[in-house]
Amino acid sequence: MELLSPEGLRVDGRRANELRRILCRASVLNTADGSAYYEQGNTKVLVAVYGPRESRIRSQSQHDHAIVNVEFNIAPFSTSERRKRSKGDKRLLEIASFVRQTFEGAIQRSVYPRSQIDIYLHLLQHDGGTLETCINAATLALVDAGISMDDYVCACTAGFIDETPVLDLNGAEESSIETPDLTVAILPRSGNIALLQMESKLHSSKLEGVLELAAEGCKHIHRKLDEAVLAAANDLAEKLSH
Repeated sequence: MELLSPEGLRVDGRRANELRRILCRASVLNTADGSAYYEQGNTKVLVAVYGPRESRIRSQSQHDHAIVNVEFNIAPFSTSERRKRSKGDKRLLEIASFVRQTFEGAIQRSVYPRSQIDIYLHLLQHDGGTLETCINAATLALVDAGISMDDYVCACTAGFIDETPVLDLNGAEESSIETPDLTVAILPRSGNIALLQMESKLHSSKLEGVLELAAEGCKHIHRKLDEAVLAAANDLAEKLSH
């Protein structure tokens, strides 16, 4: 399959520096303290946040800060591989671990001593960029839950196709062994990197260009998340006024 045409178009018709379409909404679940639905292209994630609440296992409780617990599940119908994954599946645990590490640094955990914050991620449909989508969805749900954070955490992937840097890889691009890719999560106001994760080898001379492209994508995603938070706040204000 040709991933990049001579005209510079990708398999889904985008230019190299174009993000996929983003749709997102906060406050989608009444039973959670915070929740979000987020889709980027054909990758769709639902997130529920509970807490801060008392730690279920007292021995794990920290007297000076909250612990962050992340669970990631994949709906059996989300991929062409129709199989149910166990909770011990290596890929599930890996993504949950990346998300947890990212938010342990961004959440102001000292504000919530002796408590825990639970983030439940559910992948409804997969078409590349699972980790970035989970991080962006979790940010929206945490803001919706009123959890204190240093800043939003915005994530985006970037890679190389035929010596061309490309933004926000889809499933076909991500699964190609010829496409090195990395996921970057940043705190937009400071520009600090919260996560840098690479799935394959990338020459050091190309790293800076790919990083810059991913960071630019993160800025666009930040605006989308901000719009979703504002929309949720306006919806709440409207409900309270009636």
